Amino acid sequence: MRISELSKLTNAPKETIHFYVREGLVPRPRKQGKNVADYDEGFIERILLIKKIQDHFFLPLSIIKKIIKRHDKSPELKAMLDLRVGYFSPLDQLLEEDVVGEEAFCNTTGMASKWLTQFEEWGVISSKIADGKKIYSQDDVIMGRLLVDLDRAGFGPKDRFDPSALRQYIDLFREIVKLAHERFLNTHLDQFTPQENLERGIRGRELMGVFFYHLYRKLVQEEDRRFRN
Repeated sequence: MRISELSKLTNAPKETIHFYVREGLVPRPRKQGKNVADYDEGFIERILLIKKIQDHFFLPLSIIKKIIKRHDKSPELKAMLDLRVGYFSPLDQLLEEDVVGEEAFCNTTGMASKWLTQFEEWGVISSKIADGKKIYSQDDVIMGRLLVDLDRAGFGPKDRFDPSALRQYIDLFREIVKLAHERFLNTHLDQFTPQENLERGIRGRELMGVFFYHLYRKLVQEEDRRFRN
């Protein structure tokens, strides 16, 4: 395809595409004449990836170039990047908004209403009531999207996976959260002012969340190695 078509498909100005080529962010196109270059489908994917990283992580192009080089060689990095973009968007977290009503929740997450009812019954997704309407937090919205994506990825009822097992995860993880509060977040409260305890609690909560995320990744990798051996 010509650069004009590539520009239209990616919504990237021609000048930007030329800049990406000069800086090595995308490969040089195949020449079909002195002033004619042919861009294949791979350019679309690469440019959209660059824009995705820019939009979600606000990184300079020098860093994005390094990420892309690793991205091409590492399926794990590709999966992690897709996850980060889909579920850990900094902008979404900074502009966090609740979703009002079951219909809005289903439209936002793609979840069928019957499954929303079931997951709420199991305690996997929860809501609060305000002015007679159900209010879902962004955490519950992300949970809903994750559950829908798990089903699409082949880990759902149609694939003979039993979603009721999630109830056990909730019970187990609730105990872990209680333990974290007892051992870390709710200790030595008398040594700080109420405001300091509030700030410590918020920071501790977020740090523990990151800790559990990476702990799970670490243990899964160890289990995968054990299984392969």
